[in-house]
Amino acid sequence: MHKAGFVNIIGKPNAGKSTLMNALVGEKLSIVTPKAQTTRHRIISILNGVDYQIVFSDTPGIIEPSYKMQECMMTFVEEAYKDADILIFLADTSEEPDIKNIPADLLSTKIPIILVLNKIDLSEQETVEKKLRKWQTIFPNAKQLAISALRNFNVNSLTSLIVELLPENPPYYDKETLTDRSQRFFISEIIREKSLLLYHKEIPYCVEIDVEEFKEDEKIIRISAIIYVVRSSQKMIIIGEGGRAIKRLGTDARKDIEEFLGKKVFLQLFVKVQKNWRDNTLLLKKFGYIK
Repeated sequence: MHKAGFVNIIGKPNAGKSTLMNALVGEKLSIVTPKAQTTRHRIISILNGVDYQIVFSDTPGIIEPSYKMQECMMTFVEEAYKDADILIFLADTSEEPDIKNIPADLLSTKIPIILVLNKIDLSEQETVEKKLRKWQTIFPNAKQLAISALRNFNVNSLTSLIVELLPENPPYYDKETLTDRSQRFFISEIIREKSLLLYHKEIPYCVEIDVEEFKEDEKIIRISAIIYVVRSSQKMIIIGEGGRAIKRLGTDARKDIEEFLGKKVFLQLFVKVQKNWRDNTLLLKKFGYIK
């Protein structure tokens, strides 16, 4: 008997969805930063066992959209409600359970839900138990598990629970497949992760990365990427005095890209101002937010 299914992770920003997915599959496929809205796309990663295949989806945090890009992000979340065999609703111990903050689609779904309470390493056991009881009133039919994705505590137990709930199916993907995303996508995400870590305030949220060139030679991979921002003042901050900021961004990104690709990389970064790209349908299609 072989089991396979789609397990979609949803929750509020900063609940630890990307950290959890990376821990579940044992690979860093989703970028992780302390900033909210780090994840913008729906990212698939695949965990294969001898008799099972789990297709995980990491999704953007649930927010009220302010512009078209965020509307697209919430579309990815809505899709996750519909095509899942299992839904993981991830909350952290700092979040107060409140039915008013839960999307109606999630409350009415017939899909099996696992309520996962994350970051329990940051709370007392009494607090964890209290929060779980409150969540049980909101999701009375959900399985519950308390974990620390960062510390890898109870992650194996979560995998076992998922396998137990999976339907019988043949594999949906080749057993050697880890993700459905391209190398260019992950390169752009690495560069964006470093921008989130390096720059402050609104700068990272106005940034989009487009990998224009990817040429692999025998000894080196040459990559050229454009960093889009919405204002000229942001371009100056990205570049920094004497080009120091963008040089540091390039160095930090190159190191992680080399580790990801397993080969020496020459990385060139350029900055371009594109006003209102977050509300531009054509650019959102180019950047993969609209199919």
